Amino acid sequence: MERIEAQLLIPGRGPPIPRGVVVMDAGRITYAGPAAGAPPVGAADVTEAAAVLPGLWDCHAHFTGSTAIDPVRWALEPPVTAGARSAVDAVNALRAGITSVREVGGVGVHLARAVSDGTLPGPAVYAAGAMLSMTGGHGDLHEIPLPVMRTLAEHVSYIRVCDGEADCRRAVREMLRMGAELIKVHASGGMLSALDDPHHQQFSDAELAAIVDEAGRMERIVAAHCHGKAGIMAALRAGVRTIEHGTWLDEEAAEAMVAARAILVPTCFIGRHLRALGDSGGLPAYSVTKVAAAGDRHDEAVRIALAAGVTIAMGTDIFTSSLWGQNGREAVLLHDLGMTPLDVIEAATATGPSTLGPRAPRSGQLVTGYDADVISVERDPLSDIGVLADPASISGVWRAGRRVPDGT
Repeated sequence: MERIEAQLLIPGRGPPIPRGVVVMDAGRITYAGPAAGAPPVGAADVTEAAAVLPGLWDCHAHFTGSTAIDPVRWALEPPVTAGARSAVDAVNALRAGITSVREVGGVGVHLARAVSDGTLPGPAVYAAGAMLSMTGGHGDLHEIPLPVMRTLAEHVSYIRVCDGEADCRRAVREMLRMGAELIKVHASGGMLSALDDPHHQQFSDAELAAIVDEAGRMERIVAAHCHGKAGIMAALRAGVRTIEHGTWLDEEAAEAMVAARAILVPTCFIGRHLRALGDSGGLPAYSVTKVAAAGDRHDEAVRIALAAGVTIAMGTDIFTSSLWGQNGREAVLLHDLGMTPLDVIEAATATGPSTLGPRAPRSGQLVTGYDADVISVERDPLSDIGVLADPASISGVWRAGRRVPDGT
């Protein structure tokens, strides 16, 4: 049994509680509330903290196990190598207070099994398997011969090229066979691909509707990579649950998201990272051009979404091993764009499970009966949200009620 006594308890959703206590037993929260009402406990390990809150969710990340910003290398990385590196990345995520990851393309479906059976320490992983891409679209790596490209998803969990309603349905079924907890689709072009335009819609309306329908019958939601407005609107028409990135989202698109009760996962972190790489010469020329064209437009899109009341979930789009552990920087960026610290924490905790739709676990809140995924921090994050971006200031991490040992 574990007991945390904190100067401030932040439940994830709702007002903070001064002088709060969290009690955990058998992987579940058995009490979370004011110290005055806390039940007596016997032989419990007691931790004192400045603040306690639910473990953080990264709702858009990739376990690729790659050390290079090169999608071709991600796709061709030997699976054992990718898995070994990703195991280290998962530990770095835990150290940064990330106790749940919605993994939207990579080796996460395989890593999830090793974490859930106790073989490896790591956050809970809710993975999509391979990302669905149309032929010639974002994700279809034109440097690789198309016949080879079409077989990649049989060997690694990265890209599944599919075309036409029947093939799109089959692709969804293949991901479900892998153990996918959600489906990821590229509904627009992207930044790290050479031949497509981020403004263009990818997949027809009929194909997108088939993907959403096939996933929905098995209670899986669809997450759509969308930069341009055309892709955003097409995804919403199809019934997609989450919009990823949303770079050119405008007022009309934001209103459509609110009407559809869709969630935006802005991934501010990766936009900043790619811009810095472009300035330093670390990106291919075609990506530098696209990233520069986006400029500050993504910041404007997030502000538009916030003004319209769009629900925001925290996600980073981390895709290389060197970036894992920096996940909490997204919280600071969301705050910089206008979210209050309390709203940022809700986006990083309580909203996370909603990005899985019907598959949502009881997680992300300090509520009796919920998963005991909890973190403590050295400073009040409502006064200094930057504490969530500093792994050294995460004083304690509990996954499924067990404290993650120092040095894990």
